[in-house]
Amino acid sequence: MELLSGKQVVVDATVGTGGHAEALLEAGVPSVIGIDRDRQALDEASRRLERFGPRFRAVEGRFSRVAELVQGASSAQVGGVLYDLGVSSLQLNLADRGFSYRGDGPLDMRMAPSAGGLTAADVVNDYPEERLAKVLFDYGGERHARRIAGAIVRARHRGRITTTRELGAIAAGAVPKRRGGAHPARRTFQAIRIEVNAELEELDASLPQVPSLLEPGGRLVVIAYHSLEDRTVKRFIQAEEGLAPLTRKPVRPTAVEVAANPRARSARLRAAERKVSA
Repeated sequence: MELLSGKQVVVDATVGTGGHAEALLEAGVPSVIGIDRDRQALDEASRRLERFGPRFRAVEGRFSRVAELVQGASSAQVGGVLYDLGVSSLQLNLADRGFSYRGDGPLDMRMAPSAGGLTAADVVNDYPEERLAKVLFDYGGERHARRIAGAIVRARHRGRITTTRELGAIAAGAVPKRRGGAHPARRTFQAIRIEVNAELEELDASLPQVPSLLEPGGRLVVIAYHSLEDRTVKRFIQAEEGLAPLTRKPVRPTAVEVAANPRARSARLRAAERKVSA
């Protein structure tokens, strides 16, 4: 978090359970505003960061409303905005949230289940085969999207698919067997999660709000785990006249970082700074 450690107020737009916010506060950032739509994660972050007192402020909401949420929590411009995109460890580790193919839970995958809305079960059971295949290909980069979509449709004719274990088995059974590598259902779960939570639409709506929040010299830092997210961030930074890129290419994790946190393997960090004259 070196890029943000010298700033007065930092917005963690995807605070999750507070890992980045904790690092920033420990590094001496005077104030962190943590935003998340997941009430469960936000409660965990608040407990974790309670020792920092009023230096941490938790705000519940989607980051597509980042300007409104930040302005409700602080009247000052901010020194930095951080996004750590994708799913959190809390969400993956709790089987009843339905994000992971490694456990067995309901097909949910909503980051804000209390808000209602589309679930993974709705996508899996109700989308036409062509639309389902498009989701798997576009959001998961799944080469076998048509085969998996066809297998899902055949399976749901026998009864509604309701659990992560069922979906994982269907996806794994639809693709050629291979030794080693990622779980064959990984891309399927990723794609459906992105669809359920409208993650790319959220990002498209949020990024244009950031420059007006930043003070001159303030920084935007985005960690993406998916090529579509990374491309969105890259194009936004290149097109935004008020921002100067700080990273020519995405920064990737070192071997040591990946060994300590295997989930960081696909991470790509990009950063930009608001121009002083903007």
